[in-house]
Amino acid sequence: MTRTARRQAAEASIGISDAVFTVRPATTPLRNPAGRMSRHMADMNDGGAAVPSDWQTGLSSGPWHEVLTDGHASLVRARHAFRYLPSAPRCKLCNNPFGGPVGRLFAAAGFRRSRKNPNLCTRCCDALPRGGAEVDIAVLFADVRGSTALGHRRAAADFAALLNRFYSAATQTLLRHDAVIDKLIGDEVMAFFVQGISGPQYRQRAVEAGVDLLKTVGYGTPDGPWLNVGVAINAGVAYVGNVGGAVVDFTALGSPVNAAARMQQHAAGGELLVADGVANELTADLQRRALNLRGQEEPINVFVRKV
Repeated sequence: MTRTARRQAAEASIGISDAVFTVRPATTPLRNPAGRMSRHMADMNDGGAAVPSDWQTGLSSGPWHEVLTDGHASLVRARHAFRYLPSAPRCKLCNNPFGGPVGRLFAAAGFRRSRKNPNLCTRCCDALPRGGAEVDIAVLFADVRGSTALGHRRAAADFAALLNRFYSAATQTLLRHDAVIDKLIGDEVMAFFVQGISGPQYRQRAVEAGVDLLKTVGYGTPDGPWLNVGVAINAGVAYVGNVGGAVVDFTALGSPVNAAARMQQHAAGGELLVADGVANELTADLQRRALNLRGQEEPINVFVRKV
């Protein structure tokens, strides 16, 4: 790690507290964000599940909305600095590394894993009360196709090593595009892009990240892919914030997330499916396809990019 990187990381570690921990509790109830995010959970929420009552209290959407849409310089600097520091795993919000010597160094400064959620550091999880805001996001799901058969053909240790390689490649690729890595679920990765974290071109960055992810696993190369992966991207207004009680998670909830989870089930290996309206300036010339998704009354039109 260079001297400049160490200095930036140190400055970021000081400044991140000012980025998101000035949010104040309020009594304004939040609107009901329906549904859950992953492919597996989406199947349980076809009608739109009611939100537990403890998610409907906490923060006013005002301060959260400002952080998620306008952003905060300290948080952005922290994410940019931390992503260059070894090593994974990382805090999903600020990118603080938990592993290796650097992780131990930052743990001593208070950036250790939270007991409430090991995917978040204590500063991002414990210091932030529950709550969030409804904001426009782009959400990406990437799934290993044929993973069940692959698991039967390989020894368990070999299959786990292959999935870990996929997780590492996907995480590094998505972080380069300033995504929030939301979930690593079995053979699936979920990430979302929001303006305050990913920048004003967050929808376009989601599409670019999807293309890069497929290239990272070998599509478009002479040797071909080392893993069969399909990707889907949707966008729309979702609920983003810290949810939960004894266990807290920074996540995105809502129908755009559920739709993206179901879209990726239709993506063949090497395919990127992008819902109509996400970033048509990048996808208008691509092949179109209509998908009938569970829980959707009307077919959803998508653009198909084959890498």
